[in-house]
Formats: sequence, structure tokens, C-alpha cells
Amino acid sequence: MPADASLSHAIIHTATPLVGAPFDFDPLLERIGDKRFVLLGEATHGTHEFYQLRAELTQRLIREKGFSAIATEGDWPDTYRINRYIRDETNDADAIDALADFRRFPQWMWRNADVLDLIGWLRTYNDHVAEDSRKIGFYGLDLYSLHASIAAVASYLEDKDPELADDARARYACFDRFGEEPQQYGYATSRGHPNCRPEVVAELLEIERHREHLLQRDGVMAAEDQFSAEQNARVVVRAEEYYRLMYQGGVSTWNLRDTHMADTLDALSEHLAQRGLPPKIIVWAHNSHVGDSAATQRGALDELTLGHLCRERHPDETFLLGFSTYEGTVTAASDWGGVAERKHVRPGLSGSYEELFHATGMERFMLLLDNLGEAAGALREPRLQRAIGVVYRPDTERFSHYLEVDLPDQLDAIIHLDETRALEPIERTAIWEHGELPETYPSGL
Repeated sequence: MPADASLSHAIIHTATPLVGAPFDFDPLLERIGDKRFVLLGEATHGTHEFYQLRAELTQRLIREKGFSAIATEGDWPDTYRINRYIRDETNDADAIDALADFRRFPQWMWRNADVLDLIGWLRTYNDHVAEDSRKIGFYGLDLYSLHASIAAVASYLEDKDPELADDARARYACFDRFGEEPQQYGYATSRGHPNCRPEVVAELLEIERHREHLLQRDGVMAAEDQFSAEQNARVVVRAEEYYRLMYQGGVSTWNLRDTHMADTLDALSEHLAQRGLPPKIIVWAHNSHVGDSAATQRGALDELTLGHLCRERHPDETFLLGFSTYEGTVTAASDWGGVAERKHVRPGLSGSYEELFHATGMERFMLLLDNLGEAAGALREPRLQRAIGVVYRPDTERFSHYLEVDLPDQLDAIIHLDETRALEPIERTAIWEHGELPETYPSGL
């Protein structure tokens, strides 16, 4: 029997088939146990099934394991509007209104049918929780929201202390001459223009120094909103650094971004504990952030990931789950900032984990990677793994979308779905509706 055929056979005997039954994820939840950080990945930013299954797992983790928050690969101010909606602390009439702040590319990551369903479920769940302090929260880990976070800080302070709001606006006015695109700020500072770092750091210290003064009333949402304002000020500090370093060689903005995600996760955990909640958090992010970089090509390049940092900081309290797919369709753009398209996902490349999992003939299955039996040794041999973000370029797929990884060290478990379909954006363009013609995918590449 050929080596890969033998490995496929071993995987078949080790994997747990997913048949759509309520008990499908029982072994996974048993393996998660009492861990406080469960990171749920995705192989693309535009696959319906990844969102759907993560939502199912999220609901079970909340109901059965006492998780109290969801943290996503989204921007803090945009996701905080969802947080207020699901806690019934906003004037938004329904879930789609709570998504209104997701205006920046790629909108479809959050403005889609599956996220709407999840938000609706979270609101219903919270409506049946008697104590405000026990309600589930929804937050963002990312750092792209420079201007939105600036506006959120000023708005919060205007309501609490107009004089402090004026001071904040004066400091943040440093960015005004660079326009609305943060990249313009980064480019200008790379050409010798003075940067805004002293101002943004000063504002963060100021809002922290006035914490007690700003917390003029008691209540869960008062403390929650103060924490959010401080977090927005931290985002401004990190975003300023991120965009400034974009144009400087030898500095990894990837590391800055994932370190910010890990720091935000830790700050959120501490905040939940202060509220008297179990500091147990579910994370939604791409496999490229969830997976441990030490087991991938990223590690060889000294790049860090959220999953690696979480394991390092919380070694016995972290669980990393990834997803994969062999073929189907995906919602993605052809270029950064481009329109959402429904694209064909090419079959997994030769020598990839996707191809290996397809060879098992199993449509859907789960592998707990610490219990691989006969498959353990062979699966530890590095293989290619596909990563499709918000941009998908099938014509350069091998170089644009594949990394070599050691799967059992990268993740604690993986769910493979052999054929998947594109996430459905709320705003469907004619390009998305029509889809991409199969002829655009050369079979000879």
C-alpha cells in the first residue's frame, strides 16, 4: 500500500465523522475540558460552513462550558456596537442595524447571513439572563480602526467630561493633515514627517489616569464603556505604530498585529474577571492567526501568531482548532479593496493536507491531533496547508496561499469539510450573484 494510502487509512480509523448529529462535537468538548481560551480558526475568510460550525461550537461552549465572551478578528469599535446590541444597551432595532459600523473592506467578513444568525442567538440568550453582569459579550481584537477608535474615544469623553474630550480631540488632531487613509500617515512619516506617537500615548495615559473620575455612576455598562474607551485609546496607540512601520523595512507589522490581539485578549480576560465572570473567551480568527507559528514557516521567519502567544502565556488553558476544505466556492476579492466575488476554490494541491484529507473519501470529519494513533508519525511530516484570506488569487495559488506546517504541533484539533460553499454577503453585487466562470481557473497550473 502506498505511503499516503496507508496514512489515509490510518486517518479514517482515527477521525470522528461529522454527520450533523447533536453529539458530533462531544469528543471535542470533552477534550477542551476546563480550558479558558478556545481559538476557532478558518481556512478562508469567506466560507459559509466555517462560520456555521463555529457558531454551533460557540453556542455549546457558552451553554455547557460557561464561556462569557467572544473575541473576533474584527475592529474594536465595530464589534462593540454588536456587544451593546446583544446586551440590549443600544437603540439598534435589530441585528442588521448592529452591523452598520462594518463599512471598511472586507465588509462581508461580518456583514453576512451567518453572523446575523449568531447575533440573533446571542441577543435571545442574553435576554433570558436575569443579571446584566452575567450576559455574554462580543469584542474585537484587531488594530486597523485608527480613525473609528479616535472618534469613539472623543464621543465617550464628550458624554463624561467635555473638557477632557476637547483635550483628546486636540491631541488626535495630529492626524488631520494626513487625510482619512491611515496608510497616508505611514507613508508621510517614512519620508521624515514628524509622527503622532507622543500625542496618542499621552491620551491613553490621560484616560487611564481619569478612570475613577470618568466612572461617575455604578453599573455593569458604566465599567464596560470605560473599559471600551481605554481599549480604543490602546488601539490608536498600536494602529499609529502599525501604519508608521508599514513602510519601514525589517520590522514585522504581522508580529505587532498578533501581539496586539494577544494583549487585547489578556486585557479582556482581566476585565471579565473583575466583573465577576469566568474569564473564558472564544476567539474567531483565521487559521493563520489561530495556529501556532512555531510549527509553520512563519516560525522560521520569526513571525508570531495569536495561537503561539496564547499557548506561551496560558500553556494549560489554550485550545486551538483549525478548519480545512478541499474544494468548492468562497467569497473573496481579487485584490485588496476589491469587490466581493464568489470564486471557485481549486482542489487542494498535491502534497497538501487538503489533498490527503480528500483521499480519505470522508466528506466531513474531525481529528483530535493529540490522539492520532498510527497516523501520528506520518502526519508530523511537514505538508502544505492552504490559507485563503480576503483576497484569493488561484493563478498564483502555490505561492500566495500555501505554507508548510507540522499540523499536530500547529493545532490541537482540525475539522475537514471536503466541499464547502461561499459565505453569503448581506450586500450581494451582480458579480457575486453571477459567480466566477470555471474557465478562469486554468487546469494546467
